[in-house]
Amino acid sequence: MKVFVIAGEASGDRLGAALMAGLKSLRTVAFQGVAGPMMQAEGMQSLFPMEELSVMGLAEILPKYRQLKRRIDQTAQAVLAAKPDVLITIDSPDFSLRVARRVKAASDIRTVHYVAPTVWAWRPGRAAKMAQVIDQVLALFPFEPPFMQAAGMRCDFVGHPVVSEPVADAAEAQAFRAAQGLGDAPLLLLLPGSRRGEVGRLMPVFGDVCARLRRDQPGLRVVIPAVTHVADMIGQATAAWPDKPLILDPRGVDAATFAAHKRAAFAAADVALAASGTVSLELAASGTPMVIAYDMTWLSRQIISRMLLVDTVTLVNLVSDTRVVPEFIGSKCRPDLIAPAVRDVLAAPEAQRAAMELTMERLGRGQAAPGLRAATAVLSGLDG
Repeated sequence: MKVFVIAGEASGDRLGAALMAGLKSLRTVAFQGVAGPMMQAEGMQSLFPMEELSVMGLAEILPKYRQLKRRIDQTAQAVLAAKPDVLITIDSPDFSLRVARRVKAASDIRTVHYVAPTVWAWRPGRAAKMAQVIDQVLALFPFEPPFMQAAGMRCDFVGHPVVSEPVADAAEAQAFRAAQGLGDAPLLLLLPGSRRGEVGRLMPVFGDVCARLRRDQPGLRVVIPAVTHVADMIGQATAAWPDKPLILDPRGVDAATFAAHKRAAFAAADVALAASGTVSLELAASGTPMVIAYDMTWLSRQIISRMLLVDTVTLVNLVSDTRVVPEFIGSKCRPDLIAPAVRDVLAAPEAQRAAMELTMERLGRGQAAPGLRAATAVLSGLDG
């Protein structure tokens, strides 16, 4: 069996590696495609460095447009030359779907896209456009298949990768507290995002929130797990704080050690204040109560607020079909609103426990691993 797989960023590389492992456990498979280090470790030689596709935003894409167009043409030609049983594209729709369109125009190769577009949140017309070139979608969330099926594609919910990722236990959390000298102090986890723009907007707000909380709880400790390319920003943003936070810096630490420290911090925290995104699912997996906050540029606020189709952007709220996680988005991303919410969650975290458990259950915890479920769905589509 021949499978061509395309991933365009680190998250897609993780999904692709798990899918490849699942396929190898079920069939004898030869892989080709565009891969990161995790997929390469599963036995694929990448057509070109995956990092060339990891660009976001108009300002970043425009200077690289010609090169990206060449890579789209090169990849489509490689798919057609390989004549695989299936082409699997993983996220990165701006690149992936353009390749799929060229492949479909010249062949009847089956196309599968892994990670459904968020048509339930905004721009629902994307599903119909995708259906022109994609035969099957692998969805991370249980409420997504009806949207894809309505557009004419087969869609299988295969579970979210967060359910198969390791989490720290109580002993590891306690060991982290002891090693960092935190004792039994109330612990606030700050997660201001991974992009420089969002960190720049959120850190002043988060800093003000911390100052307000410390007026009531002077013993409050703060931990900030940083991402490599924003660690300096976080250090600079917190340099003038009267009570220095504990910054977990991945630089100079091997990846496995840093990941273990981060998991332990999640489990040790009493409450988290986090940027909007999939981090809410990581917190739910650890059972860490949370408050979500996010801000964007004025123009983005105006556009997105008019396009949103849901009343919450927090994934725990959406998956559990509750609204127990407070969120402060756009103009509501203000310290005077956020601080009381964090205080309330810190005082009564139980309200979120059931919703977090339900979220993990609905995302596939306790079932077959998402990579194996995705592989089974791909083979079912080919056989059916």
